[in-house]
Formats: sequence, C-alpha cells, structure tokens
Amino acid sequence: EPLAEHGGGSVQAGGSLKLSCTASGSTFSSYAMGWFRQAPGKDREFVAGVSYNGGRTFYTDPVKGRFTISRDNAKNTVTLEMNNLKPEDTAVYYCNGVNILGNSENFDYSLAGFDSWGQGTQVTVSS
Repeated sequence: EPLAEHGGGSVQAGGSLKLSCTASGSTFSSYAMGWFRQAPGKDREFVAGVSYNGGRTFYTDPVKGRFTISRDNAKNTVTLEMNNLKPEDTAVYYCNGVNILGNSENFDYSLAGFDSWGQGTQVTVSS
C-alpha cells in the first residue's frame, strides 16, 4: 500500500492522540497532504492539510484549535496531533495527497498523488 496510517486508539473525551501516516515512493514531498476521517454512516471528510513543504496548514472548523498537522519529508510522514478530543471525533482516519487552493480561512482541495487509500486507523472517543 502506498499509504499506511497508525496511532489510533480509544480515549476519553478531553484526551489526546497522535496519528502518523507513512507514504511509499519518491514523490511524497511533491504533494500537499491531508488527513480525512469517516464516521459510521457518513461520508469521508477532509479535516486538515499541510502544504508540500510544511509551510502552510489548513483546518476545517470542527478541528481548528485542537488538531495540528505537520510533515517530515525526510521520513515521508505526515502527522496529526489531536488534543481535547470529543466523541464526535470518533471515526476512521486516513491520509492522502491533495491539491489545496486558497488560504487557511477559505480553501478547497482535490485528491492528488496517490491512487488508493490506506486502511486507516480507528479513533474512538468516549464521553
């Protein structure tokens, strides 16, 4: 698989988790990367993105101020630190390459760079 996510688990509300995603191949540093999540019965949604060199980050409103995305191009990894977790954060989390247009307050994205999704990592937050 070109993408492999790790670090999920079960925590109580208010807790923290750190997810990591490792990408195979030599093109990782060419793409912005994003974290997505899919809750049971819901569509997969984008939650955070980071530019190709880590210089810009993007967050959706539900996670802004609680989640931090970063990347290490030398290790082909992108990380999502999640703090003050809420039960509504419960989902399977995935990473993928993206193109992001706009600024941190108003942006849009499209998938890019990888042909498939990884298996994801489960995050469960109990109240």
